[in-house]
Amino acid sequence: MSSATPSGQVALSHMGVIRAVGVDAVSFLQGQLTQDVAQLGLSEARLAAFCNAKGRMQASFIVLKRSDEELLLVCSLDILPATLKRLSMFVMRAKAKLSDASDEFMLYGLTGEVVASQGGDVSRVWSKQDTDSGSLVVLPPAGSTSRALWCAPAGSTPPDFSSIELSQWHWLSVRSGVAMITQPIFEAFVPQMLNYESVGGVNFKKGCYPGQEVVARSQFRGTLKRRAYIVHADAELSVGQEVFHSADAEQPCGLVASAAPAPAGGFDAIVSIQTAAAAEGHLTAVSASGPLLTLLPLPYPLLEDL
Repeated sequence: MSSATPSGQVALSHMGVIRAVGVDAVSFLQGQLTQDVAQLGLSEARLAAFCNAKGRMQASFIVLKRSDEELLLVCSLDILPATLKRLSMFVMRAKAKLSDASDEFMLYGLTGEVVASQGGDVSRVWSKQDTDSGSLVVLPPAGSTSRALWCAPAGSTPPDFSSIELSQWHWLSVRSGVAMITQPIFEAFVPQMLNYESVGGVNFKKGCYPGQEVVARSQFRGTLKRRAYIVHADAELSVGQEVFHSADAEQPCGLVASAAPAPAGGFDAIVSIQTAAAAEGHLTAVSASGPLLTLLPLPYPLLEDL
C-alpha cells in the first residue's frame, strides 16, 4: 500500500450527526444500541449498531460522548432521517431529546501522519482526544495507514493539511475492514455478518437492546455462517450488489457492503458472504459470470464463536 497511503484531510460530506441530549440520554441509548454506552468514557468513542427486533442492522454509528448528558452519533447521511425517526419513537418518557445536528458540526477524515500530529494515539483504536478546536477519534487503520475522525462545532477552523480525495477515504475505509450501514444494505445483516463483534461494535455483557437475543444466539451457539471479507475486482463494484459462488450459479452467497476504487486500478470492497463460500471455489459479483472477486487479507483477527 506504499503507493496509496495518502496523508491528509477530507470533509466527510456523506456523514451526518444525530445528537442525544438530556439526563436520560445515556440510559436511553444504552437500551437501543449494541454498545455499552453507559461505560463509555469521555476519552474514548465506540462503534455501535442499531438493530430491529430480528437483530438486523438498521444503522451503525461512531458514538462520541461530549458530556454526561450529551452524545453524538455519527452515521451515513442517507439513513439519518429515517434512523432519527425510528430512535425517537422509543424515547417515550425518557428525559432525552434527539435531533439532526449535522449542520451544527463539521466532520473531517484524517489519514496517515496527520493523525499523530494532531495528538491522536494511533496505538489505541477508538480513543478520543478533545482539543480547543474539536474531538479526534482514532479509527481502525487501513493496514499501516492511520485513520481518524475529526468532529468539531460548525464554524471551527478545519484541519489545515493537504487535501485527499473522498474516494481515497472510502478506499481506506474499505481496507480497514469496517463497513458502515448505508441505505442499500439497510436491514441486510446482523452485526456479526460485518464482523462487528471483532472490531469492537458489540458488547455481549451489557443489558437488553432490540435484537439482542438474535445477536447473542448467533455468537454463543456457533451459528455464524456469514462473515465480512475484503475483496478486489478489476471491474466497478457497488454497495448492494449480490455475490455468487462457483458452486451455485443461481443463488447469491452474499452482498457487497462497501466499495471504492483502488488507487492501482479496479475496485476493492467489503463483502459479507457465507464462510463456506470463502473457503474454496471462486467468487463473482452481480452474477455467476460477473467480475471475478479475489479475497484479500483482513487487517484484524476474527473473534471465534463463543
